[in-house]
Amino acid sequence: MDLFSLLFLILFLLLSLYLYFYRFQNKTTSNRGFKIYPLLGTLPEFLLNRHRFLEWTTDILSRCPTNTAVFRRPGKINGVITANPLNVEHMLKTNFENYPKGHEFISCLEDFLGRGIFNSDGELWKFQRKTASYEFNTKSLRNFIVENVTYEIKTRLLPLLKSASETQSILDLQDLLERFAFDNVCKLAFNVDPGCLGGQSSTGSEFMQVFEEAATLSCGRFLCAFRFLWKAKKFLDIGSERTLRKASRIVHDFAEQIVRSRMEEEEDDDDDKKKEDLLSRFIAGCHENNSIGFLRDICVSFILAGRDTTSSALTWFFWLLSSRPEVKQSIQKELEEIRFHSNKKIGDLCGFDELREMHYLHAAISEAMRLYPPVPVDTKACLNDDVFPDGTFVEKGWTVVCQTYAMGRMESIWGNDCWEFRPERWLQNGEFKQESPFKYPVFHAGPRMCLGKDMAYIQMKAIAASVMESFEIELVNKDMCPQHLLSLTLRMKDGLLARVRGKNMDAGN
Repeated sequence: MDLFSLLFLILFLLLSLYLYFYRFQNKTTSNRGFKIYPLLGTLPEFLLNRHRFLEWTTDILSRCPTNTAVFRRPGKINGVITANPLNVEHMLKTNFENYPKGHEFISCLEDFLGRGIFNSDGELWKFQRKTASYEFNTKSLRNFIVENVTYEIKTRLLPLLKSASETQSILDLQDLLERFAFDNVCKLAFNVDPGCLGGQSSTGSEFMQVFEEAATLSCGRFLCAFRFLWKAKKFLDIGSERTLRKASRIVHDFAEQIVRSRMEEEEDDDDDKKKEDLLSRFIAGCHENNSIGFLRDICVSFILAGRDTTSSALTWFFWLLSSRPEVKQSIQKELEEIRFHSNKKIGDLCGFDELREMHYLHAAISEAMRLYPPVPVDTKACLNDDVFPDGTFVEKGWTVVCQTYAMGRMESIWGNDCWEFRPERWLQNGEFKQESPFKYPVFHAGPRMCLGKDMAYIQMKAIAASVMESFEIELVNKDMCPQHLLSLTLRMKDGLLARVRGKNMDAGN
C-alpha cells in the first residue's frame, strides 16, 4: 500500500469515528443534557446560546431526569449545572468545604469586587462573615434600617411619584428603584446620603452608571468562550477590559473616599458616640484588618448587595403585578385590614410590626423572586472528586453551577403550574410559609446564607405597600414581555417604563 492510500485510509477511519461519535452523542444527549461534540464539547451550543444563557440552560435541565447536566469545553472548562434541590443542599451545606468560590470565579470579579465577602474564601471570608453576622443580628441595626427606609419613602419616593402623576411623566421604574436602593444602602452602610433619588447629586447618578457598567463587564468574563481571551485583553488593556479597568477605578475611588472620611471621623469622635452604620461597626470591630483596601472592598460589596438585588426584585414584581389584577386586589385588601387594626390612615407609613403582618405581600414578592431571582446563578469550584446525591460524578477542578432561575421553573420542584405567578403557593392558613432554601436558593443557603434577607424584605414590602396604596401604575408597554439583562443581577434590558396615577393626592405630605 502506497503512502497516499494509507493516508486516505487513516482519514476515512477518523471521519467514520467522528460521524459515529457525533451521532452517538446526539442520540444519548438529545433529551439528556447538552450536546457534546468531538474535541469541541459543548462549545458550539454555548456560542449559539450564551446571549440567552438562562433560557437555554433551563430548557436543558428541564429535560434531564435529575435536572442536572454535565458540560465540557476546550481549555479544561468542565463542570456540572444543576437545578436539583438535593444537589444544591449537598453543595451549599452538606459538603460545603468542598465547594468554595474558587480561583477562577474570584479572578473574574476581583478587579471589581476585590476580596469582599462575596468574592472571598477561607479565613478571609470567615472573618468578614463573622463580623457581619454579629452586626446584622442587632436590634439597633433593624431599627436603623426601618427609619432610613421610611425617611427615603416619605421625603423622596412618594413626592417624586406624586409630581410624575400630576405631569403624567413617563418614569423608568427600574431606574427609580435602583436610585432609591442606592441612597438607602449608602445611608445604611456608610451614613452617607448621595441624594440620587431626589436629584440633588449628579455625582451619585454618574457613579450608578459606572457601577452597573463594571458589574456587567465583570459578568461578561464568565461568558467568554475561552478564559485566555479576557485575560489577554486585560494584559493589553484594550476593549471591554480597558473600560472595566476605568469603571472599577471610579468605583474604588468613591468607596475609598467614604472609608477615609469615616476613619477620620472615628478618630475625632468621642468613644461614647456610637454610629449605627455598618462601616462604622466594621471599623470598630476589626481594628487589625482596617486597611483602606479591605474596607473599600466591603463597601463595594454592600453597594452591590443593597442596590442591585432589591431593585431587581421589585422591578419584576411590579411588572408581574400589572397583568394580575386579582393579586393586586388581594394585596390591597390585606393592606386595608392592617391599617384598620393599627388605626393608621393611608399616608401614614407602616412600621416594623405592620410590615411583619403583610403575609400576602410577602408571598407575592417571594413568588416574583422565584420566577425572576435577583441573583440567577451561583457558581462554585470543586476541590476534590465528589458524587452528588443524584449520582452525578463531579471531578476535582470542575465548575459547579446552581441555576436558581431554572429551579423556579422546574415541575419536579413546583408542580405543573411552575410557570404561573401564584402567591398562594406560599400561604398556609393565611400566613406566609417558608420553603426550604435548597428548593428556593434566592437568598443562597447554608453557611453563605444571605445576612441581609430580613433587611431586603423590610425595604421591598415598605416600598411596595406605600406605592400601591397611593398610586396606580400603568406600564407603557404592558403587552410586551421584557427581556432580561444578565449582569451580576437580573435586570430588565430596557428598564420598566410607566406612568403613575395618584389615588390620594396628599401622598408624601
